[in-house]
Amino acid sequence: MDLDPQSNLSHSIMGSSGYLDHINAHRPTIEQILQEYSPPGSGGVAPGTVAAEDVILTNVGYGRTTRLDLIPSRLELSRILMDPRGRKRQLARILSGISDRYDLIIIDCAPTESVLTQMAYFASRFVVVPVKPEFLATVGLPLLDKSLTSFGSTHSDHKLEIAGLLVNDQSEYTSNQEKEASVANILAEAKKRSWNLFTYRMPYSRSFARALRSNLPIARTRYARRAPVKRFLEFKDEFLRAVGLDGEKE
Repeated sequence: MDLDPQSNLSHSIMGSSGYLDHINAHRPTIEQILQEYSPPGSGGVAPGTVAAEDVILTNVGYGRTTRLDLIPSRLELSRILMDPRGRKRQLARILSGISDRYDLIIIDCAPTESVLTQMAYFASRFVVVPVKPEFLATVGLPLLDKSLTSFGSTHSDHKLEIAGLLVNDQSEYTSNQEKEASVANILAEAKKRSWNLFTYRMPYSRSFARALRSNLPIARTRYARRAPVKRFLEFKDEFLRAVGLDGEKE
């Protein structure tokens, strides 16, 4: 589920042209689910209600033996931020109606504290935190801790845990001194708060951009190096174990 108005996840999975076709055809997104409203269309089509089933794009993944569905987003999702009243548990209620169909539901949301992150908290059991080995990125970790602590103290009946911190996008262009200092900060913050730090660090690869443009997974991108592909597979197994799922499950 793409819960970010920037819609990067939707672009990544659907491809830029496929995503634009979806939006230009006025097909529904997560915004219509949360608004519980579909605006009137051309040809005298009346407004109506929208359910999650109306928005789910099925089998949008790349593998023949796996199933990946998507609820896409769009920029207009930011309207929710203008009217947050009574919405915090809305996403949890929506997902409760479809959760039995899936082994895993992943919600992608922006790190900025808002009603959208609160929605994600209520709808989630675990939180995965990608963090770049950069000073400004590590500054946000205490703020995340404050946010989760506040949520936990206010909603003690809801169990929400950090599944792990993922050091992400370690660029070869970042100076070793700055990189290692930032990684040390991440390690210190994780240890201080007893947060799990995933073993595998996700490296930078030029193939990421090529994969997005080609609408392909990185493993099928031309000239993709073995190291980032192998790292993704290793992280996948570690992540599934962290959230209590079989590491062999695809």
